[in-house]
Amino acid sequence: MSEGDQEPVKQTQEQLNGAANKITSGEQESYPRWQRMRATIWPEWITRDMGLLLGARTLMSASRAFAGVVVPIYLALIGYNGFTLGMLFTVVALTSALLGSGVGLLSDRFGRKIFIVVIPWFAAVAAVVFAFSQAAALIFIFAALGSFGRGAGAGAGVIGPYQPAEQALLADAIPDRHRNSLFGRVAFASSFGALIGTGLLTELPTILGRFGLQVQQGQASYRLMFLVMAAIALGAGLLALPISEPKRSPRSASQHSQSGELRKRMRLSLSPQSWFVLIRLWITNSMNGLAVGFFGPFITYWFYRRYGAGPETVGLLYAAINLVAMFGNLGAARFAARLGLVRAITVSRTLQAILIIPMVLAPSFWLAGIIYLLRMLAQRVGLPLRQSYVLGVIRSEERGTVGALSNLPSQLTSAASPTLAGYLFDHVALALPFEIGAILQGINTLIFYLFFRDLQPPEEQGKGRRKQAAPQETENPVLQNTPGPL
Repeated sequence: MSEGDQEPVKQTQEQLNGAANKITSGEQESYPRWQRMRATIWPEWITRDMGLLLGARTLMSASRAFAGVVVPIYLALIGYNGFTLGMLFTVVALTSALLGSGVGLLSDRFGRKIFIVVIPWFAAVAAVVFAFSQAAALIFIFAALGSFGRGAGAGAGVIGPYQPAEQALLADAIPDRHRNSLFGRVAFASSFGALIGTGLLTELPTILGRFGLQVQQGQASYRLMFLVMAAIALGAGLLALPISEPKRSPRSASQHSQSGELRKRMRLSLSPQSWFVLIRLWITNSMNGLAVGFFGPFITYWFYRRYGAGPETVGLLYAAINLVAMFGNLGAARFAARLGLVRAITVSRTLQAILIIPMVLAPSFWLAGIIYLLRMLAQRVGLPLRQSYVLGVIRSEERGTVGALSNLPSQLTSAASPTLAGYLFDHVALALPFEIGAILQGINTLIFYLFFRDLQPPEEQGKGRRKQAAPQETENPVLQNTPGPL
């Protein structure tokens, strides 16, 4: 069937889907309340494979959030100071950058499922090594492979080298009108998993003790925590095994001819539209990565050094943050619909930068924790919107590559700052790295808005055309404001 014959079929199918999903307010009110609540949380357009991906994301988030609480405090207990932790986090960030880029580039060519299965198993092996060895070389190597030290327990669940493959697979399976809602649910699953990792799992020794089970104390108790961490990461990979990945259609001859010259020069056959977005993302993400590297990996360590908070206390705070943030994730799509996607992301990032300052100046742990909760709520609203925006303005067949390459500068620059931050923690002031990070993140927010305020995602371009009395359609509306090949 030719492309001309396929177009009416696609339009008809979209009309049928729209008619099937359209329910009047009167019909909604006739359903029981629990059915309306279920439809809000788990709508009919979520397929079995999407459900498995959300389940795998929940388990992996639980494992990573648990690691975000346990690993920094454990390493501090066995003698790691701020500078040594900074060097470790630098190695982890560089390795994660290489893994993430490799996953994105290879997933567009060889499929995405394999990485969603295998990468969590790296984290499982790393946790087993941490459980039985304190050798510095092994800790550095397997912390890097398991991405231990990427983020804190209140946000580590949304970080992983396989994210480019996961996001591309999800974006390919959903119409544009549902994309923001789906990514909000991915973030919700991350928050729910992180709630388990920072709440239930950090209290595991206490819970087992109440049931009369003998649990080792001190550093020896961490072995049990790492083994539980490994089991959950292993389960995340196993849960992704039944996923059926659809075959992606090859590029048309016209798409190949348009990108032929670019492939010869760059060996990456990205369209001009994708280069337009990617170069701007490189600039903004580089600044953001540099900012986050100053404080992101050190949140748990900072709470431990500043207030003397142990894993159970920090875990309780992170559990509260993840519980509140779950509802922020579900409201992200509504927030974007009200403000527009780019403005919503900008507001979220502005709040994140501002709230760092009062947090580090707070005189008590729980006051700092409340301010950190507000900051993480803003972060959890903005993160799925940013992911949705990037994938929305990129062609389907290029999403994995762009998703990986867009995050590469952020991962590289986030590797440049932890060692310096660790030195500042040890020799200058505990608050200074956070203050530097806040300033850099504020500058990044301004640059992001200036770069992308006129580049709307597909679902908002449709609204703009209706408001402007339906101007002439173009074959690819994203390219209306895009210059030639870059």
